[in-house]
Amino acid sequence: MTGPQRVLITGGASGIGRAMADAFREDGALVHVADVDGTADLPPGEGFTVADVSDPGEVDRLFDDVVTGFGGLDVLCANVGIAGPTGPVEELEASDWDRTMAVNVRSAFLCCRRSVPLLRKAGGGSILLTASTAGITGYPLRSAYAASKYAVVGLGKTLAMEVGELGIRVNVICPGSVDGERIDRVIAAESTATGVPEANLRAGYEKQVSMRTFVEGRDIGAMAVFLASPAARFVNGQTISVDGGLETLRNSWRT
Repeated sequence: MTGPQRVLITGGASGIGRAMADAFREDGALVHVADVDGTADLPPGEGFTVADVSDPGEVDRLFDDVVTGFGGLDVLCANVGIAGPTGPVEELEASDWDRTMAVNVRSAFLCCRRSVPLLRKAGGGSILLTASTAGITGYPLRSAYAASKYAVVGLGKTLAMEVGELGIRVNVICPGSVDGERIDRVIAAESTATGVPEANLRAGYEKQVSMRTFVEGRDIGAMAVFLASPAARFVNGQTISVDGGLETLRNSWRT
């Protein structure tokens, strides 16, 4: 590849996706951001598409924008995701389950499906899927979310086997608890479902981690840049946690 990497990041207007976009830009890449709403202040030559990437038609429109703007693609970060419902499995609505699967799993599939031909044409590249430590350990009261993230891990491992010989590497990043607005909303929802004060829940989440702290979005961004770089040229089909040493997702208030 000559010239800067051409990177597409879904859910890239905020949170982990925004941190990934910033990290790739700092590394010299060109970044196209997709998000369901909002705007982004972009450097010249970059793009932003408002799209629901769980919808096949909108994904097609997104990739048309990417090809028009960049002429191709080198890196896909299929990052978009939602927290899904919180509560015991017997209390969950099927519609909430379906929406979680659509946003967290179908969006990754749709974007991978469109990315592979572009990466093949580019002579290889990298696909990074954002899952979660919940996709490794399970997550009480978050069954829809955990199931969706297990599915993302399975997609990543399988796709790596399919496209590795094409020079396309596929890896899955599993963030732990990432400090910011999203984990604040998760904790608030869990507090409502359990009656446990938010401060107690937050302390419990910190105690689940060997380093006794949340990670930051920039830590996930740094891992993404590494995995897409020549330094990781033989890292393929891996599920890599960035979590400070997660020991359990069974919050300590339960013990």
